[in-house]
Amino acid sequence: MNSVIFNQESVIPSKVVCIGRNYVEHIEELGNEMPSNMVIFNKPNSAISSELKYFDESCRFEGELCLLIRDKQIAGIGLGLDLTHADIQNDLKSRKLPWERAKAFDDSAVLSDFIPFEADIKSINFELYINDILTQKADYNLMIYKPEEMIEEIGSFMTLEDNDIIMTGTPKGVGTYKKGDHFMMRLLSNSDLLLEHKWVAT
Repeated sequence: MNSVIFNQESVIPSKVVCIGRNYVEHIEELGNEMPSNMVIFNKPNSAISSELKYFDESCRFEGELCLLIRDKQIAGIGLGLDLTHADIQNDLKSRKLPWERAKAFDDSAVLSDFIPFEADIKSINFELYINDILTQKADYNLMIYKPEEMIEEIGSFMTLEDNDIIMTGTPKGVGTYKKGDHFMMRLLSNSDLLLEHKWVAT
């Protein structure tokens, strides 16, 4: 089973629960409809990776704030990349079919280490730089659904096991990448740096 680092210890999430279409400008940039309900899908444990792999020219990165759950509450906070086979997803969406082939493949949930959650969640924001260029940026206020709403909605039909991860959605700025690209994500509380993580696409 794949693991993540939380508070300097290795833990095993049973799954990664992803929130789709949670930022208005991202919905608009991809030409999607505004959802009437929270969009939720899962990535299995086999999707979890600490390395960023290059798959093909249509594979898209989506930078996200990530939450580690214990006792149905936020215990840890980190950063991640939700990788998506955009061509496959577009085909599946056009035929109104599930997204698993495009979203739940091995190594598609690229995660940083997680740190204990101690800040005011409303102060949290993050930035993604690719090759030193600011590519994505978001904060709590830009989310359509807030973390507390996510936990409640997911828990209404699915058990969040201890150490499960919630990927909270991506802001505008998603795109494809290539081998050798340098990714750097920063997690902040207001302007205070809480966590920084780097990957190089291989």
